[in-house]
Amino acid sequence: MSDWSMRLSDSLATTEPLAKVFSDGSMVQAMLDFEAALARVQGRLGLIPQPAAEAIGKQARAEVFAAEELARQTLRAGTPGIPLVKALTERVRAADPAAAGFVHWGATSQDVADTALILLLKKAQTLLAADHSRLLEALGNLSDQHRDTVMVGRTLLQPAPPITLGLKAAGWLAATRRGWERLTTAFEESMLVQFGGASGTLAALGEQGIAVGRALAEELGLGYPEAPWHAHRDRLAALVAACGVQTGSLGKMARDISLLMQAEVGEAAEQGGPDRGGSSTMPHKRNPVACSLTLAAAHRVPGLVAAFLSAMVQEHERGVGGWQAEWPTVAGVIQATGLAAASMAEAAETLRVDAARMRANTEAAGGAIFAERAMMMLAAAIGRDAAHGLVEQAARQSAAQGRRLAEVLGEMPEVTRHLRPDQLRELESPQAYLGMAHTFRTRLKGPA
Repeated sequence: MSDWSMRLSDSLATTEPLAKVFSDGSMVQAMLDFEAALARVQGRLGLIPQPAAEAIGKQARAEVFAAEELARQTLRAGTPGIPLVKALTERVRAADPAAAGFVHWGATSQDVADTALILLLKKAQTLLAADHSRLLEALGNLSDQHRDTVMVGRTLLQPAPPITLGLKAAGWLAATRRGWERLTTAFEESMLVQFGGASGTLAALGEQGIAVGRALAEELGLGYPEAPWHAHRDRLAALVAACGVQTGSLGKMARDISLLMQAEVGEAAEQGGPDRGGSSTMPHKRNPVACSLTLAAAHRVPGLVAAFLSAMVQEHERGVGGWQAEWPTVAGVIQATGLAAASMAEAAETLRVDAARMRANTEAAGGAIFAERAMMMLAAAIGRDAAHGLVEQAARQSAAQGRRLAEVLGEMPEVTRHLRPDQLRELESPQAYLGMAHTFRTRLKGPA
């Protein structure tokens, strides 16, 4: 079997690059990177012999460790740090017995696990940023290209006054951009080393604790917190929650596109391509695969967010069961968010828009979507309530007889007494009833 980082059970829950980030080898290497960096800075500061630091660093290579055995021992130990440190110590001892006693000097197992998780999140952020950049650019282009493409607005899934596709795309864009800004802030606030030792005081290192912690953070390219955060998970919680909000926004976009793809609507479609969107039994099918993956993520993430939040209530200086629940939860949230972003980027970059079908669907509404406009035109003369009653009566007659709303209104003396024939002829012009659509589109899209 080839070396494949994505498990089949996760194939609809992540992207391949993110699967690699959270693969066994990557996770083991992140823990080893912590141990090697700790040894290096302690060697420089004179806390451990420099030859010992070098010996530890030479053995900190994930490929020489059996991830399956580490996983088995982790289940027994209750933390990945314990078997990892034990295995590393054994390898160092085999090469340099004198150096083995300096592995993991002054650290605790949660320091290893937490910092490793942060290092993985740092890698994941780069991947998420790239796909979000693609998505934002694609949505900006879509909004500009279709700034004047009129389509039926839909409220409660029913036809409503017209909007533009440019406005709809700008709404997707603005929500995605806001979400990414929140995510970026949460990532930045979470990129902190964890180094506190047994009780979060670094007592084992005497007066050198903060010096080692600062140097370790710099060595790993992370920030240094005010104090260790073993039982305070608020920064990670903010990141997980921001993922939940972002995935929900991407899910809203996916829901819209998948509804526009329905054959009965037919206004937009994912591009598809070889092995994308087909059916095992129906050759004609072009399924909304990117939307499906995103919606699956949007369904899955809220439960994971809730799981993380419930695990925040951790006891004293080291939680029992809380932080042990986090690795699969955080990994699942990040991978789902990344999959949603990558999927929507692909959908937005290749979205096929049928402007003619949008016009046809606007026409097919029989003028009913302009009932509000007719009501407001009449209301200036006879008041809103009376106007509402007349237009409602006309709309029902229009639907029952299969006739245009303007035509029915033109036969009602109560209406023609106040509206001129030219006003009724122009009643159903979509371009004349877009209100602030163009202005709102520009405000949502932001500077070019």
